[in-house]
Amino acid sequence: MIGKIESYDPDSQSGAITSDGEIFEFHLDNWHEDVPPDNGDEVSFVPENMSATQVKLLGVHMEKPKAVKYKYLAVFLAIFLGWLGVHRLYLGYYRIALAQLALTAILIYAGFIVFAPQWGFVDALLLFSGNISLDGKGRPLK
Repeated sequence: MIGKIESYDPDSQSGAITSDGEIFEFHLDNWHEDVPPDNGDEVSFVPENMSATQVKLLGVHMEKPKAVKYKYLAVFLAIFLGWLGVHRLYLGYYRIALAQLALTAILIYAGFIVFAPQWGFVDALLLFSGNISLDGKGRPLK
């Protein structure tokens, strides 16, 4: 059968699946995936006395995330506009971008403008070497 996880409690390791207007309870022992269950996941399962066994994610949820951001564009932005945090904005790391912008403003105000661009160069090296290889949503970079 195919259903949808309506609820899952990690503490009790149990949850409920709805399918065709019926509710089937399941336990994590019957979960056959590497990732934990999450509310809203579509699953296939075998019903047994209003319980679900052999619960598996449908293939749609098992796809690897696709890359949408470009690594070399992020490197370019880091080199030329890294002191403003533009490359972090591009990658979706908004808090770090705001921290970089605030740090740049503090450095300029304190008269240490020479140190402002260094964060961008370090991030460019991290991007180019592959140490920063995911965007803010966990997708790989192209």
